[in-house]
Amino acid sequence: MALSGKIMVAGSRGLVGSAIVRRLTKTPGIEILTPDRAELDCADYAAVDSYLRAHRPNFLVNAAARVGGISENIRHPAEMIYDNLSIQNHLIHLSHVHGVDRLVFLSSSCVYPREAPQPMREEFILTGAPEPTNGPYAMAKLAGMAMVEAYNNQYGRRDLVLIPATLIGPGEGFDLERAHVMPALVKRFCDARKAGLPEVTLWGTGTPIREILHVDDLVDAILMLLDLDEAPLPLNVGAGSGHSIAVLARMVQEEAGYDGCIRWDVTKPDGIPAKTLCSERMATLGWSPRRSIRKGIQEMLAEYRAVEEKLHYHSGGEPRISRRAGLTDGR
Repeated sequence: MALSGKIMVAGSRGLVGSAIVRRLTKTPGIEILTPDRAELDCADYAAVDSYLRAHRPNFLVNAAARVGGISENIRHPAEMIYDNLSIQNHLIHLSHVHGVDRLVFLSSSCVYPREAPQPMREEFILTGAPEPTNGPYAMAKLAGMAMVEAYNNQYGRRDLVLIPATLIGPGEGFDLERAHVMPALVKRFCDARKAGLPEVTLWGTGTPIREILHVDDLVDAILMLLDLDEAPLPLNVGAGSGHSIAVLARMVQEEAGYDGCIRWDVTKPDGIPAKTLCSERMATLGWSPRRSIRKGIQEMLAEYRAVEEKLHYHSGGEPRISRRAGLTDGR
């Protein structure tokens, strides 16, 4: 890899950010800047301005965001749009002001219309309304994509926009109120096995289709693109196939060693019916995924069990989790 210089990772304690840091640590010619929220609040314009002025990174990966599953999106739609707009506006604008060579903006497959044909191609964006349960989050990400394109067009920048599939791997949080589908499944099945529960209740019908990508495959894509002179906007980064939530739940159940039953609470929302990505653009650039879903599940199970072993329990019986899934570093 010819990439060299300073790389700032906003959100370096989250799933994507921590994976980038793991990959680049001790890489010759690369200095990694990893400010956490105590050092840099990315929703504070003056703080971002001061940090970039002082450190002058060559590259910036914006992995900082307010994120969460269906429950978090339903309960906090205002924070979802406000926090994400604040974080991304400051990072995108001030990267230009302070001469960052290239910024990577991580969008979300939530930006696609709810009824988009599958697999979803980049040209389907803005051809319909997003899924209502995560509409404010999707609108913030759409605004960030438009902002990157505008700055590229007006100022001749070469910033990148990536739309990853649902990610899996070490570095996620396990708060059920905020977690995405895979860490939520890991926690539910591990806790049920430990408690000897006869069944686990999961939201919805289990029929929605999700495409799962290992976070290290996304890191491969990011680093490859930063090393290219040009790349189209935006770029889907997917695993190539999708699975129903029910199938994914059975995978986690098997890996967790839980032999109870699954009950589906059909009074709860399913979210978007299907989210699979067409990643032909990335394939033409030379990228393809290499890691399995089960590898990611096994890593998440190991991480969750380590958290349970190392951390003391609160009085209510819940383990104290070291990362909040709802708000990654940066805000």
